[in-house]
Amino acid sequence: MPLGLGIGWRPEIAEGIEELRGIDWVEVVAENTCADHLPDSLVRLRRRGTTVVPHGVSLGLGGAERPSPGRLVALAHLAESLRAPLVTEHIAFVRAGGELTGTPRIEAGHLLPVPRTRDALDVLCENVRIAQDALPVPLALENIAALFAWPGEELTEGQFLSELVERTGVGLLIDVANLYTNQVNRGEDPAAALDALPAGSLAYVHVAGGVLRNGVWHDSHAHPVPPQVLGLLDELCRRSRPPGVLLERDEAFPPVAELAAELDAIRGVVEGARHG
Repeated sequence: MPLGLGIGWRPEIAEGIEELRGIDWVEVVAENTCADHLPDSLVRLRRRGTTVVPHGVSLGLGGAERPSPGRLVALAHLAESLRAPLVTEHIAFVRAGGELTGTPRIEAGHLLPVPRTRDALDVLCENVRIAQDALPVPLALENIAALFAWPGEELTEGQFLSELVERTGVGLLIDVANLYTNQVNRGEDPAAALDALPAGSLAYVHVAGGVLRNGVWHDSHAHPVPPQVLGLLDELCRRSRPPGVLLERDEAFPPVAELAAELDAIRGVVEGARHG
């Protein structure tokens, strides 16, 4: 469904988000949102007709173990409470070990990249199918930023995403900031990834800022969106029309006026590509 222009809802900027004009939807971190005790700000936004999309960070669909039934039930309940049109998660793993391995369970506290191998793709596809069966709305998955690549990878990011969609029918949440991060840190070609995206698979797009430190690009979500990321958004929009585009900010929140300016810049890119 068409989403339009959105912003990541965070408690620290909740009041400011309510003041922003031209916001069609917001995205909430699923694990930080209780379905039975929604924040007042989200309730007010829903009453105004603002769409709210839950964005999960802990399913670990790229991990070797199957998705937790409890986590899936909670995510499904949240989607129903918000009357969300879809839910999203990441192509990543976040934990390892446990009883089946005879080792302690370790939570990474970070989104770790899935090896782009056919074996890893098989595991990911099965986990995605399990999640799809448990959720009351469609699922879309996000490409992640990574600081390293696994040895022995068999597929490019574009090939990996394309085969994932072909085998599961899952939607894609493309984060252009993450594509830029992987370009700087891993030398990957973001244009090639965009060219490989299957037609009709795009659910929406993330845009965010970062910072370069000692030659490494950090996807911080705490800095302004750089021109390079807006340039990738333009490239994506010239290839296909995304149903929605969303600005993410997680730390070092600026004044609302600065957020509004970034949203205006994003809107300008989307509309310029549409009419260009």
